Amino acid sequence: MRNFTLALFVALPLAAILAAGTAFWPVSAQEAQGDAPVTLPLSGDEVLLPYVIPEAGPFNPEQIEIENNQAIADWFRSAHADAAAEAFRHWDDEEGIRPVCAVCHSGAGFRAFHGLDGSPPGIPEESVDVGGVVDCETCHNQGLSRITEIRMPSGVMHPVQGVEASCMTCHQGRTAGVTVVEAVAGLAEDGPNPDLRFINPHYATAAATWLGGYGGAGYQYEGRDYSGRFFHARPVASCVSCHQPHTLEVATDGCRTCHENGTPEEIRLARQSYDGSGNTTQGIRVDIANNAATLMSFVERYAAEVVGVPIYYDGGRYPYFFADANGDGVADTADGNPVVYASWTPRLLRASYNWKLVTADPGAYAHNPHYALELLYDSIEDLAGALGVEMASLGLLR
Repeated sequence: MRNFTLALFVALPLAAILAAGTAFWPVSAQEAQGDAPVTLPLSGDEVLLPYVIPEAGPFNPEQIEIENNQAIADWFRSAHADAAAEAFRHWDDEEGIRPVCAVCHSGAGFRAFHGLDGSPPGIPEESVDVGGVVDCETCHNQGLSRITEIRMPSGVMHPVQGVEASCMTCHQGRTAGVTVVEAVAGLAEDGPNPDLRFINPHYATAAATWLGGYGGAGYQYEGRDYSGRFFHARPVASCVSCHQPHTLEVATDGCRTCHENGTPEEIRLARQSYDGSGNTTQGIRVDIANNAATLMSFVERYAAEVVGVPIYYDGGRYPYFFADANGDGVADTADGNPVVYASWTPRLLRASYNWKLVTADPGAYAHNPHYALELLYDSIEDLAGALGVEMASLGLLR
């Protein structure tokens, strides 16, 4: 059988065809099959127009127009869609994501937590299948409009609108300053306690940093005031004011409205040096990074000189802080595994927690530089007192 394109016929008035300025002629089924032409009788001023049914698929992707195609393509290239990332592959060997983790590491878990899937709101009752990512429904579910506030780890109920619910749910961290307060309550400041463990604020804590002292993410030392939510400039009102919601890239065009340099990493908010360098030409990001480095050096000194058990930090292995008894800059091992640091004092735990909180948010310099600098300064000051170091000698500013 020969291949052919099926033609259907539609009768239209000849006047209408001529008015359109297009020439048509009658085509029969036999003609469509390549056989001899057959004369078909026409009535009045009508002619037969062929309607050709489109060929069957498959089609090439570029031939198909998809609504929101660009947004989907942007999302697909973002970290939220990276199904191969550790954030979504960590539970592969367990064949299921733990319920408390699934809230942010799976679209299905997020919807279950907020009751967007028809279930009662709350931590999912069972593990969630691996393989999910932060999908479209995580941020575009219509039910998000019903969520008016998000509970932060500190207990603060923060009001939200629309997609803010998604951002604030998953970028708030897992702990807060109050978690540290409760852990060290009633313990001697410089007494190692085997019951203490490092408290991890978690990762990508941008929302917690942004809310500052109001959100209570950091350990806030008694008697000190802390900057609240960083409102920035008036147009900046939410996460998507600066972050493209699908690519997650930072939109820097608006920065030049107020800043000479439109690169966020190079923007400075004050004409004074916070890190003791006296350099006010560098971005505030550098001051924060330098003070974080100073704090880590004080953590290491305090552990070695006051506690008597040197500490080693490994950012690629949980719980990050390990024992280094001989001070050689390498974690001690037992049975082939690094020895977890178990000589925490309240003073050491508070400072280490604040260091991790600030460094866990690589955009702290933009989300809330004031709060980050305050937490670092107060933590350095607390350790400096125990080490006998005069803060004035460091030249730091709060």
